[in-house]
Amino acid sequence: MKSRLFSGVQPTGNLHIGNYLGALKNFVRLQSSYESIFCIVDLHAITIYQEPVQLRAKNREIAGLFLAAGIDPKLSSIIVQSQVAAHAELAWMLTCVTPIGWLYRMTQFKAKSETIREKSDTQDSIGDGLLQYPVLMAADILLYQAKVVPVGDDQAQHRELTRDIAQRFTSLYGETFVMPETSLPSVGARIMGLDEPDKKMSKSATGAGHAVALLDEPSLIKKKIMRATTDSNPAVDFDTMGPGVANLLAIYQAFDECSDDTMRERFAGMRYGDLKKTVAEKTIEHIEPFQKRYREMMADPAYLDGILKAGAERVQPIAAATVQLVKERMGLYTASR
Repeated sequence: MKSRLFSGVQPTGNLHIGNYLGALKNFVRLQSSYESIFCIVDLHAITIYQEPVQLRAKNREIAGLFLAAGIDPKLSSIIVQSQVAAHAELAWMLTCVTPIGWLYRMTQFKAKSETIREKSDTQDSIGDGLLQYPVLMAADILLYQAKVVPVGDDQAQHRELTRDIAQRFTSLYGETFVMPETSLPSVGARIMGLDEPDKKMSKSATGAGHAVALLDEPSLIKKKIMRATTDSNPAVDFDTMGPGVANLLAIYQAFDECSDDTMRERFAGMRYGDLKKTVAEKTIEHIEPFQKRYREMMADPAYLDGILKAGAERVQPIAAATVQLVKERMGLYTASR
């Protein structure tokens, strides 16, 4: 039997080429090797206020982008987190065995809390959901007994907390969960911000030239890349290039999948204007057919709804079995078999 793989994407912000090259493209490559579950984690999204109409639209948008990227519903289950109630049910049971000190040490909680505090100048604006976020993430993974959890560097601490929670549950109640692996399948390219090439491209960043969104018009894609930060050199020098130039080359190489030697032959000595133009053309070459597939998916709401319904139905027995087992281990009431 194949190992089970789980990964989730929040339906917030705008997915960009960094998400595609660093995650979605990798999901497509991995899906035939694992029993794959790809989750739109809308319960995570509401740890910070979301406008309800927009959140519902974003759930559908992410589903469409998954399909446009090549995630095959015949090979993988695409689900919306809130449509499988067992995510929240297991999260509560895991919350009851998770020391609060573990949660206060999470760097993302500290960073997001500080950001909220700076904006509102009050501790009361920080919801408990933000603190419990990593427990819910642990529930997402452990619910499906997932062995493989490909996540970015920014989620590595949460993945390790998942292992800690699983081990603590085992020490209290006995073997219950598959332990997620610490080693991961090879991940995709790490794409940095066009305006700040020392920071990972982010879908929550507000800068107009920071990221190329997957649904940006080709003219806007070109405009953003042509304005990307480079360095003080006049042309590409592989021995002294700055992070902005390295990022542009990484984008091209991730789309083209060419070797390092080919990259040197193709770009050494190329002036930055020509580099940006070449990277923009390569990006648009790949994004235009992606967008065409996306529009086709979104034009048929019934098809999209059917994919999400079928995904939820496919994973439901796995989720129900885990919740039943956890209840039995903890001594909670379960109906007689």
